[in-house]
Amino acid sequence: MGVLLQSFYWNCPALENRAGDWWNFISSKLPELRQAGFTALWLPPSAKAANLSGPSMGYDPYDYYDLGDYNQKGMTKTWFGNQAELRALIDAAHAGGMEVYADMVPNHNSGGDAPEVNPLDQKTRWTKFTPASGRFPRDWKCFHPSSYETFDDMTFGDMPDLCHRNPYVYTQMIELAQWMIETIGFDGFRFDFVKGYGPWMVKAIAEVRYLNKQQQSMRPFCVGECWDNERTIDDWLGAVNAYIDNPISAFDFPLRYRLKDLCDTFGFSLRTLAQGGILAKDDPARAVTFVDNHDTTQDGNNAVIHDKMLAYAYILTHEGYPSVFWLDYFNYGLARTGTPHGIGALVAAHERCAGGGTDVLYVDDNLYIMQRTGAGAQPGLVFVLNNRGDGWGGATVATRWGNRQFTPIAWDGYDQSAPQPKWTDGSGVADFWAAPRGYAVYAP
Repeated sequence: MGVLLQSFYWNCPALENRAGDWWNFISSKLPELRQAGFTALWLPPSAKAANLSGPSMGYDPYDYYDLGDYNQKGMTKTWFGNQAELRALIDAAHAGGMEVYADMVPNHNSGGDAPEVNPLDQKTRWTKFTPASGRFPRDWKCFHPSSYETFDDMTFGDMPDLCHRNPYVYTQMIELAQWMIETIGFDGFRFDFVKGYGPWMVKAIAEVRYLNKQQQSMRPFCVGECWDNERTIDDWLGAVNAYIDNPISAFDFPLRYRLKDLCDTFGFSLRTLAQGGILAKDDPARAVTFVDNHDTTQDGNNAVIHDKMLAYAYILTHEGYPSVFWLDYFNYGLARTGTPHGIGALVAAHERCAGGGTDVLYVDDNLYIMQRTGAGAQPGLVFVLNNRGDGWGGATVATRWGNRQFTPIAWDGYDQSAPQPKWTDGSGVADFWAAPRGYAVYAP
C-alpha cells in the first residue's frame, strides 16, 4: 500500500517558527520525501478553527470552507497557510506520485457566533454559526439534541455536537467531502474521533464516486481514528464496512501500545508480537500501523527515542499501511538518510521488498524472526528482531527460498556493524542474526 507520512505534530507551526507557512514548509520537503519512498501525506485539519485560546491545530472547526482566506477568528490565514498554498502543496505532491489525505473533523464545532436556547432541553449553547465563506451556516437545529436525534454516541468536551441525522447536516457533509476532493484535490480522509458519530456517516462519504481534478472517477481512501481496544475497533470496522465497495481502515492502536511496551518495558517478551489482538495480524488489509502521532506525544507518553527504531522496524516490515510520524522522522533525526540505520532505509526496504503474507519462522522471549513471502514486484524479506542487550541474536530457520543469497538492507542496534549476507540451502534453511537490542532486514 505504500508508506504514509503524518505531516504534522502538535503545535508544529509555532515550534518550527512556521506560523501560517506550514503548507509551504511541507512543500519544501517533497523532493526529499519522494526520494525516500513515501507515497502519501496526511495533513492536519485545513479549515479555519475557533482559535479560542490562540492559533489552533484545527480540531475545533468553525468554517469548513475557509482554508485561510477570510479574516475571521482573529486571523486570515489558518495556522498552516491559505487555500492557494494548500492546493499548491497537493498539486506538487501529485506531480511526484504522492497522495494527500485530509484530516476531517465531522463530530463537533467550536467558536459559535451567538448563543441560542435549544427548545428541546431549554439549554443555552453557542450554536449560531455565520461563517464568512457563506457556506454551511448552522443553528441549534444542526446540533444535538435535535428533533432528528436526541444524542449520539459521544460528545467531544463541551463543543456543540453535530447531528448528522439532520438531512441538511448530512447533505452538507457529503458536499464538503466532494469539495475537498474535486476542488481542493485531496485523495482521502482521516476521520477524527469516529466513536462520536455513526459509522454510516463515514460510509456515506467513502461510497460516493467523486471526480478528481483530472476528471477521473475515484473513491477516497478512508481511515478512522477509533482510539480503543481491538474489540471496539473490530466492531467499528464491522459496522462501517458492512455492504460496502470501498473498505475503510482504522489506526492500529492496540499494536501501538504493544510496540510502546517493546520500546519501554524491561523484560518485554517478543512472543507477544506473534499473538493476535492487533489489526496488523487479525485484519492487516484494514490496519494503518503507527508508532506515535500528534495525540500520543502530547501527554508525555512517548516511547524511548533510540529504541523507537525497533517499533519502526516492525511496522515497516509487517503487513498493514505504515504511517511515519513527522516528529520522529525530521525533528528526532530518525530518518538517518543515507545510512542503513534509520527510518529512511526501512521505508526503502518496505517499498522494495515488503509484499505478500507474513510467516513467523522463530520466536522466543528475546528473538523474533519472520518472513514476508513476496508479491508482484516485491520479492519478500526476512526480518530479525533481537531484544537481548548483551549480544547478537540469531537462529537457523527454514525460509521459502531455496539456494538464495540474502543481503542485509537495513539494520540498527547497540552494535551498528553490518550483519553478514546469508545463503539458504536447497531447503531454504539459513541462520539470520541481528545486533543486540536491534533488528536486521534481509532481502532475497
